[in-house]
Amino acid sequence: MEQQELEKGIGNIEPERKTLQPKKVKIVQVDIVEVGEKKNKKVTILVKHPDKEETINLSSVNLLIDKKVRTIGLWYNLDSDGNLQKGSALAEFLTFTNSKNLKDLSGKEVDTDLEGNFLCFRAY
Repeated sequence: MEQQELEKGIGNIEPERKTLQPKKVKIVQVDIVEVGEKKNKKVTILVKHPDKEETINLSSVNLLIDKKVRTIGLWYNLDSDGNLQKGSALAEFLTFTNSKNLKDLSGKEVDTDLEGNFLCFRAY
């Protein structure tokens, strides 16, 4: 049977992708993960979407910048005092959700937007 598997060609059936629609989601958990070769820190937020049984991770936000909606990752950057960087996407998202810190996000309900085939938080 192993030989047969080696001879399988490429199919022509498109994979089914079900894109979740933008809705209000409930934040379940907040984590900081290291990504990429440089191990930069990014905030990933586990949310419960009303149309899906399993939780999903979101790590970007749509912000209104210069009269345009821009999608930006929730990067964890600190200022020289060791606080979250003022004006960063993460700081703007926290301000929009009336959160003092990342811990305050737990349990909040936040609207989402669709960016391509992926959901992100809406903060405008």
